[in-house]
Amino acid sequence: MEDRQRLIVGISGASGAIYGLRTLDALAELGVESHLVVTKAAALTLNQEQGLPPVELNARASVAHKIGDIGASIASGSFRTLGMIVAPCSVRTMSEIATGVTSTLLTRAADVTLKERRPLVLMVRETPLHLGHLRTLVKLAEMGAIIAPPLPAFYARPGTVLEMVDQSVGRALDLFGLDWASTKRWGRDIGPVEGDVEA
Repeated sequence: MEDRQRLIVGISGASGAIYGLRTLDALAELGVESHLVVTKAAALTLNQEQGLPPVELNARASVAHKIGDIGASIASGSFRTLGMIVAPCSVRTMSEIATGVTSTLLTRAADVTLKERRPLVLMVRETPLHLGHLRTLVKLAEMGAIIAPPLPAFYARPGTVLEMVDQSVGRALDLFGLDWASTKRWGRDIGPVEGDVEA
């Protein structure tokens, strides 16, 4: 099992808990082992937005880690993973990662991901952004994080909120080299199909 693909999924307290849920669903479909860690604020948001108790969320993951378990496998760089996605990522979480002063397993795992030079994708959910937020995002990008706000891709012509969410999740998973079937591709599912345009 050591060579099995694994991805760490963090869910923090910003609005948009459905992004984390659909990420777990996508990884299950792809056969990728998911290691979940959820903040206390995220548990409240999940209940408010999705009516989902923590036990049901944990059941969607291959492994669910407690937020305070700093001795968990994902807290060590020797535990091999494809990287980590935080979906959604709150301002507090992104700020803690940027400082390197980590107080939870989620931010510790993110710090480890950066130090091991693995992809860290942050689906930051906040608007509008003040200068402090923007400077923190620049700092994170300079450290190697990938800032991927879950913005709707209207060119994909989504018909439902879930389709919009799935497109954002699919494009985020692209950053780990994972091809989720629910992701609509330009030139395949939408837009001009390859070979249709005359030279």
